[in-house]
Amino acid sequence: MKSNTLFGINIGFRIDWSYVILGLILICIFLLVYLIVTNVKLSKLAKKYDKFMRGRDAETLEEVIYKRFDDIDNLLERDKIKAKQIEDITQNLKIAVQKVGIVKYDAFNEMGGKLSFSLAMLDKENNGYIINAMHSREGCYTYIKEIINGESYIPLGEEEKQALDKALK
Repeated sequence: MKSNTLFGINIGFRIDWSYVILGLILICIFLLVYLIVTNVKLSKLAKKYDKFMRGRDAETLEEVIYKRFDDIDNLLERDKIKAKQIEDITQNLKIAVQKVGIVKYDAFNEMGGKLSFSLAMLDKENNGYIINAMHSREGCYTYIKEIINGESYIPLGEEEKQALDKALK
């Protein structure tokens, strides 16, 4: 069934209508598959929408949205408070004791047991104190020496120097 006319117009070449029909059938199949895929996606979207709107009217949904905005504002405010608290803690840590060195020794050879000690306590910037406790038969004598930038302006004993070195390392 070949013809030179298309809708009564002479086109100058022969048309094989079987190819035209086959092409139209392929286009219809493609459109049918596309329609099915689109309907599946639409039904998934409708299910999500129904789940979102289930049991809610527009006013209730608006209240939920406003509540969420209030929650976000509260979270932001609490975040600012927490940031301030963290800053305060960081500032306090700069002056807190962070480095410790201790040396136990026998201050007087007759005592034994190494009951005397030198304790160095320093902050982040190597400022702090050395506590020296000397134990004897008569009692315990405690001395404290200030440390600034890892150094003492008062001469240190051997055990105090060792405790300071331990703390600095």
